[in-house]
Amino acid sequence: MEKSKHAANMKIYYVYILQCSDESYYTGVTNCLERRFEEHTSGVNLTCYTYSRRPVELVFSCKFRYINDAIAFEKQVKGWSRKKKDAIIHRKWNELKPLAECQNQTHSRNKNADENY
Repeated sequence: MEKSKHAANMKIYYVYILQCSDESYYTGVTNCLERRFEEHTSGVNLTCYTYSRRPVELVFSCKFRYINDAIAFEKQVKGWSRKKKDAIIHRKWNELKPLAECQNQTHSRNKNADENY
């Protein structure tokens, strides 16, 4: 009985991405995805990024058992390029590593072997 009681009280946290009407993305974290989406949709908070960019569409969500994990992933995603966000939205997790690699031509991996230094 104690185990099921604990499971019933366990919270789930979500990291989510909304696509706004201007095609930008908004990334957030919540413990109630339906409520938070409704808040974005209805424009409850005038100062929220999404207020002037409605309508919004939920394009990604991921569940977490622990709030610290959810917050860490939210911060990570917020720092990502649009291409990396597109990859997880389309469930192409395997594309994240190549997208994270430096594409700058001056990076040592990308220089021609015959160049003199």
